Amino acid sequence: MPNFMKMLKQATEIQKNMAKAQEDLVGQTLEASSGGGAVTVTITGAGDITAIKISPDVAKSGDAEMLEDLVLSAVKSAQEQARDTSSKTMAKLTGGLQLPPGFGF
Repeated sequence: MPNFMKMLKQATEIQKNMAKAQEDLVGQTLEASSGGGAVTVTITGAGDITAIKISPDVAKSGDAEMLEDLVLSAVKSAQEQARDTSSKTMAKLTGGLQLPPGFGF
């Protein structure tokens, strides 16, 4: 029975650490750009897009299709950065153990 109590205590500690890590991810700011900086997307480590900046030169070009592609590319890159950051943060807490969805994050 002592092993069960120890495991329960460890699980509680991991859950507490994961909640703290999630808060930290929300506070992290990441940026990704496309088109040599023509479009820049700012995203939190938790994956929330907080800003999209478009160079005035690109906006003036009138090429809507190119602008759409640049925005999409920058957003995808920002999302990938956020996922990678989150995965690395959580892997530190779980020792690389792959937990199923819903287990703390």
